[in-house]
Amino acid sequence: MFLLVGVVLAVALGVGLFTSFGSSPKGGQLQVGGAAPAFSLPRLSGGGRVGLPADGGGRGRPAVVLFFASWCAPCHAELPALARAYRHQQSARSPLARVALIGVDTADPEPNAIDFVRSSGVTFPVAADTQYAVIDRYDFVGDPDAVFVNGDGTIAGVKEGPLSTDALLSWEHRLLANG
Repeated sequence: MFLLVGVVLAVALGVGLFTSFGSSPKGGQLQVGGAAPAFSLPRLSGGGRVGLPADGGGRGRPAVVLFFASWCAPCHAELPALARAYRHQQSARSPLARVALIGVDTADPEPNAIDFVRSSGVTFPVAADTQYAVIDRYDFVGDPDAVFVNGDGTIAGVKEGPLSTDALLSWEHRLLANG
């Protein structure tokens, strides 16, 4: 009897581990038009929390959520360019500055994350997702990724892989046009 129960449990465990049976398909939570998962994480290097409220970037503000890490090779090319574009928008008081840019550093030791963010010139808020709490809710496998969120908290689009500056600017224009 114990042997039979053991075999049944082993088969069930094998099915669960090596198939997608019982799980949602990749990107199941991230449907364009669906709600972006809200989150709140500690700010990288302390000093409060960073997150995405249920209404996008807060008070009806559209947002772009960027997922990255120091261990991610494509992130080393992507992040400095995006950080430069953000700083330019802020200093020029561009209408695009109304789009919140929120960074999520995933599974990095804090010293590595802080060094990477500083060396990339990032001035937008960055959350420390040391335990994959948020990236798992967003159903991403790795970095870099970006989620574009309308002011009402619905997903306008998702980009898996590196994001160019031109693509960021295009998405920001689209988010502002959506109201």
